[in-house]
Amino acid sequence: MRHRRLLALVLVPAALLVAACSGDDDGDTADTADTTEASEGTTVTDVELTPISDPDELPEDVEKPTVDIPAEIPTELVVTELIPGEGPEAAAGDTVVVDYVGVRSEDGEEFDSSYERGPFLVTLGAGQVIPGWDQGLVGVQTGQRVQLDIPNELAYGDQDTGDVIRAGDALTFVVDVRAVVPKPVPEDAPLDVQIEPSVDATEVTTTDVIVGEGDPVEPGDTVLAQVLIARGDNQAVIYNSWELGTTQQFVLEDGRTFPGLVEGIPGMQVGGRRIIVMPPESFLGAEGNPQSGLPADTDVIMVVDVVGTI
Repeated sequence: MRHRRLLALVLVPAALLVAACSGDDDGDTADTADTTEASEGTTVTDVELTPISDPDELPEDVEKPTVDIPAEIPTELVVTELIPGEGPEAAAGDTVVVDYVGVRSEDGEEFDSSYERGPFLVTLGAGQVIPGWDQGLVGVQTGQRVQLDIPNELAYGDQDTGDVIRAGDALTFVVDVRAVVPKPVPEDAPLDVQIEPSVDATEVTTTDVIVGEGDPVEPGDTVLAQVLIARGDNQAVIYNSWELGTTQQFVLEDGRTFPGLVEGIPGMQVGGRRIIVMPPESFLGAEGNPQSGLPADTDVIMVVDVVGTI
């Protein structure tokens, strides 16, 4: 049997693939931590978290902290460790998985909490959150609890936000760090994986290259992963999360991510690598996405490293 090396013969932008693969959780996560701006040692990290299915009842191992507001309104960022953590310290470009509760520093009025809906992922330094988070979470470790007292210029400045935050408000957050996921680096992309081309596939097929040591992924899980996507016919790479330095997040439910992932990922163990070959209808459909490098009626090969599950 002849095998071909999976090479980056073509690497093209794939904005549609990024959006679909990211699997935004209905857009209701960390609303008050988001901003409107966006900008910019890798090891597999075992992230095993308990999803919160009932918003009115927290799991026994999830404790929502109380927030002690500062004695004075902060005029500079103050980071206070409340519970120590362990392991690698988060750096710019890393993804941190956190729970948090946020209040106005002036009077302690709560405006947001993730504990009722489940952990939140943020890539540090990417402009996904307010500057006080991007700066204050650098150096945190898994298991650590920190308090961030954030002056208004590192929060929302002179604008009202939501129903509670008013122009000029300083904000205080208590943040539980569930995991630190190191930023992927291009050199770790699995471009040397051996696999045959695929044309006219009729079903999703999988091959495990590395069997992980963590718990198996189950349907409905939110998966953290690194992903390489290539055309099946000529194996041209059209998406490479290692090259982009991003960690992907998607929910293994119909309508939440690609059907080929819903079918192809369950059963993987955290820390594993799997090749998933899928017909067009299990990815973007028969029409493909030519502007992103995927012609119509073209099979897709995905190499997926599962970093963790939520």
